[in-house]
Amino acid sequence: MTVTSRLTTEERQFLASLNILNENFYTRKDVVKIAKELLGKIIVTCFDEQLTAARITETEAYNGIIDKASHAYNNRRTKRTEIMYANGGAAYVYLCYGIHHLFNVVTSLKDVPHAVLIRAAEPLIGIDTMLTRTHKKKLDYTLTSGPGNVSKALGIYTHHTGIDLRSDHFFIAEDDYVLSNKNIITATRIGVNYAAEDALLPYRFLIKDNKYVTKLPKLIG
Repeated sequence: MTVTSRLTTEERQFLASLNILNENFYTRKDVVKIAKELLGKIIVTCFDEQLTAARITETEAYNGIIDKASHAYNNRRTKRTEIMYANGGAAYVYLCYGIHHLFNVVTSLKDVPHAVLIRAAEPLIGIDTMLTRTHKKKLDYTLTSGPGNVSKALGIYTHHTGIDLRSDHFFIAEDDYVLSNKNIITATRIGVNYAAEDALLPYRFLIKDNKYVTKLPKLIG
């Protein structure tokens, strides 16, 4: 990231501790595995010289043309979904209910429309900025619990669709945080009842005992 003069010493040290995820992380074939491995990774944005960062605590995998819950099911290609067919490592942000901007990570190779929805995250840096963006007075789990809240807090909107997630102002990185499998909860996805049997797929992952997650429906493991 291009460091601006407005960053504090703490923020500079935080950025120096991160390693941006490379292309190989995103271009693997198994979107479910990627969704699971995105847990614990850190989303960083620096828009209008406002640095914010949050650790991913909840994800959902969408398995392309064979997944009835995916926007790309049955090889559907529209102006909105075309970015899903790009090479892995791009942002896909769409508007839900005309209100919520939902941030997805495009994965796999070109013309394979896999994506991972970021459902929740734990605030790390720029909490005051997040509170201002979300019109909240104090920090609690609702700040970044739920995909619409994550995007709003981090300043992510539909016009960010297509951005390379290794750019200097919007990227996903890792630090020395280690998450063991025993601390990962697997569950069914939320809000995809239209997907018939695919609504029951175990494609949602959460960090156990982290308060920055959405409600738990049927647990798988």
